[in-house]
Amino acid sequence: MQPIKSNGYSVYFDDHFGELKTFLAEGSYSRVFFIADRNTYEKCLPAVLAELPDLQQYDVIEVDPGEENKNIDFCIGIWQMLLDFGADRNSLVINVGGGVVTDMGGFAASTFKRGIDFVQVPTTLLSQVDASVGGKTGVDFGGVKNIIGTFTQPKAVFISTALLGTLDRRQVISGFAEVIKHGLIRDKAYFEKAIEAAYRPVDTALIYRSVEIKNEVVTTDPFEKGLRKILNFGHTIGHAIESYSMLPGNSPLLHGEAIGFGMICESYLSHIHHQLTGEELNTIIAGLLRIYPYYPIEATAYPELIAIMLNDKKNTNGKIGFALLSAIGNCAYNLYVSEREIVDALEFYRELR
Repeated sequence: MQPIKSNGYSVYFDDHFGELKTFLAEGSYSRVFFIADRNTYEKCLPAVLAELPDLQQYDVIEVDPGEENKNIDFCIGIWQMLLDFGADRNSLVINVGGGVVTDMGGFAASTFKRGIDFVQVPTTLLSQVDASVGGKTGVDFGGVKNIIGTFTQPKAVFISTALLGTLDRRQVISGFAEVIKHGLIRDKAYFEKAIEAAYRPVDTALIYRSVEIKNEVVTTDPFEKGLRKILNFGHTIGHAIESYSMLPGNSPLLHGEAIGFGMICESYLSHIHHQLTGEELNTIIAGLLRIYPYYPIEATAYPELIAIMLNDKKNTNGKIGFALLSAIGNCAYNLYVSEREIVDALEFYRELR
C-alpha cells in the first residue's frame, strides 16, 4: 500500500518494516532508544528487532502498561533514563506500543532537551487508527485524560498488522470504537462496513481507510482550531466514563469500551440537540450494543461524571463542548450542551439495559 502523507511525515504500512530500516539507515542518529511497556517488550519488540538486523546499538526503556501509568511520574522516569543513557539532541526515540506508549513516549521525546526526534510503531488497533496520525502527545493529570501534552509530529509512523496477532479479542474490539467513530463522523458506508467487520479478522484495507479519514481531518486542522474537533465525537462523555471506571471499587473499562458508551450517549444528544434522525439513532445504538457490553452505572455517579467533563479541554467559559452528528457520516463541532441534557443522555443509556 502507498504511504499516507500527513503533516510533514508519512504513515507506512509494512509488516516487515522495510521503510523503518531505510529510515534508520538514512537518519544518522547518534543514539536509538526504544520505549515499550512490559507487554510490548515481550510480545512486539522482538518481532520489530528481528526485522532490523543492522541495528546493533540501542537501549530499551520499559514502562508499566495501562492508562493508570500514563502520568508525569512515568515521564520523569523516561527523562531520567534518557539522561542516564546519554541521550543527546541527535537521538531518536522509537515508541513501540499502544496509545499509552505512543502518547507518553511522544510527550517525553517532544520535551526532552526541547525536543528530540521520535517515530511511532503502534501495536494495537486503537493506536494504529488513532494515535498514528495527528501529532498529539500527552499524559493524564489530576484524573483528567491527556490534559498535559504537546502538538508534536513524529518523523514517521510504521504500521504492521502482524503485530495485532499479539492482542486478545477484547483489545481488538476496543480498537474498533475509533474505527466506527471515523465512519460516523465522515463516511456512512465505512461506518456500515466497520460495524460488520468487528466480527471478522482485521484487514489492512480497513485500517488504511480509517487512517485516511483521520488524516484528512488533521491535515486540514493540525492544531484543533476547528474541523479537528469532530474527532472528539463520543469522547466528552466517553473520557469521563473511562476516568470514572478507574476509580477504586469500579470495573475498569478499556478506552474503546468507554468511547462506545460515549458514542451512544452523544448520539442521543445528536438526536435531541442537533439533527440526527430517530432511525439513525436506533441504527447506531443497535450496532454499538452488539459490539460493546452494557456498562451499568448508577445515578449517584452523575455529579462526579459532570465534574470530570467540566475539566474537558473542549470547554469554553465553563460550558461543556461536544461534537455532535447531523447524520451518520456528518458531524458538527463547538456545540454546547447543558448539564441537564447530559444527565438525560446518561439516563437514556441506563434505560437500554
